[in-house]
Amino acid sequence: MPIALSTLGLPGRPLAEVLDLAAEHGWQGLELRCAPGEPVHPALDPGGRRAVRAACAAAGITPLAVASYLGVAAPGPDRPLLAALAEHLRLAADLGAPYLRVFPRGGDGPVAGADRRAVRRLTAAAGQAAALGVRILVETHDSHRGGRDLARVLAQVGQPAVGALWDLLHTRLAGEKVRTTADSLAPYLGYVQVKDVADAHDLTPLALGAGCLPITDCLRTLPDGCWVSWEYEAPWHPAAAPLPGLLGPAADLLRSLRPAQPPPQRPSPPRELPGPPG
Repeated sequence: MPIALSTLGLPGRPLAEVLDLAAEHGWQGLELRCAPGEPVHPALDPGGRRAVRAACAAAGITPLAVASYLGVAAPGPDRPLLAALAEHLRLAADLGAPYLRVFPRGGDGPVAGADRRAVRRLTAAAGQAAALGVRILVETHDSHRGGRDLARVLAQVGQPAVGALWDLLHTRLAGEKVRTTADSLAPYLGYVQVKDVADAHDLTPLALGAGCLPITDCLRTLPDGCWVSWEYEAPWHPAAAPLPGLLGPAADLLRSLRPAQPPPQRPSPPRELPGPPG
């Protein structure tokens, strides 16, 4: 089970420093947050893109995904969203990243309208994604935080170049059991994001294993070779512990939780995550 680290947990850090931390503590890949002030962003020039790719290769770290903030179901016209998708797909391809992360962001309107927008845009972008060798992964988040909700959209797209990114926190906040999510997303799954929190009323990131999320049960549902990435949402939680000191124990924990052969007995029931605050 290869493990990756989201650069979200190290906001604004130089890429060289992030790569050193990842390699030192046994992380094999990076989710590269794509935002202003970060080493990776759409305005990065060709030389900068080559430099990022070369730095990852020299460190032996896979650039797993470009983590964008695009909303494929967002209200509004298609053309600007499709142009931004094309721009981000080219960035991912230039960096050698196999995945581009996007959000639904369907808004508060009718779910059917959000579904139609997402299906239309993802279908339109699938050809370019396939040609570039990049897979678009829609994260279980916001308007489509449940695996069943996201699978409903992906089934209508029906393109191998479009799939799912399972964020364990959000599917639990949606009220889904691990097995329900795993079964719903199995035909579309790209990789999984794990994290830990105290409960639905306090989403301050914790060290992996210190909170209530059923990480063990999630990992046991994954196919061999599936990437698992730790997303530590530091920018929005200034009280969170600094990430560097947590990296080694987290890597050890993830490897210990995914045995070579799953145990024959059923996993013990996870601690329940209460529903989201009203």
